[in-house]
Amino acid sequence: MPVQRARPVVCAEEAESQYSWVGKTRGEDSVMTRHNRATSEGQIRQLIENWTAALRAKDTKGLMSHYAPDVVVYDLAPPLRLMGTAGYARGWEEWFGSFDGPVSYEVHHLSVTAGDDVAFSTSLNRLSGRRTNGGYSDVWVRATVGYRKHDGGWKIAHEHVSVPLYMDGSNKAAVDLKP
Repeated sequence: MPVQRARPVVCAEEAESQYSWVGKTRGEDSVMTRHNRATSEGQIRQLIENWTAALRAKDTKGLMSHYAPDVVVYDLAPPLRLMGTAGYARGWEEWFGSFDGPVSYEVHHLSVTAGDDVAFSTSLNRLSGRRTNGGYSDVWVRATVGYRKHDGGWKIAHEHVSVPLYMDGSNKAAVDLKP
C-alpha cells in the first residue's frame, strides 16, 4: 500500500481542527479551553476595572502598573506612536494636571476576547471633568487594547485610543459624537 502524503494545511483554523485530537480525550479540549478563556476574560475585566479606578484617582503609578514595559501606544495626544512606559507616564501626569478635581471615566460597550497568552478589548469610553483653564471636557473615545501575559499576569501591550475625524476636508475631530 503506498504511503499517503498529508496535504498542506491552508490556515490555522484548519490545522487546529485537523490535529485537535492529538493527545486529547474527546471533549476535553473544548471544556478546558472554555474554562481558560473565561478565566482570562475575567482577569482582563478586573484589570480594566483597576485601571479605570487608578485613572479616576489620578494615580499615575497605579495606572502604569497595568502596562508592559515595552507598551506601544497610539493615543489622542501627540506623538503618533509612543513606546515604553517612561514617556507614557509623563503624558499621564501632564494630562491629570490639566483637570481641576476628579476625572470621570466610564467604560461602555466593553467586549473582551481572550486566548491563553494574548487578548484584546474594545470599548466606547466617556471621559469628563472640570479643566484648570475653567472649561469642562465631556468626550467619548474609542479604545482598542491588546494584552499579553507578562510575569504571570496580564499587562497592556498595546493601546489605541481615538475619536473619529470628519471626512469633509475640515480635519476636525468628531468630539461631539455620542453612542
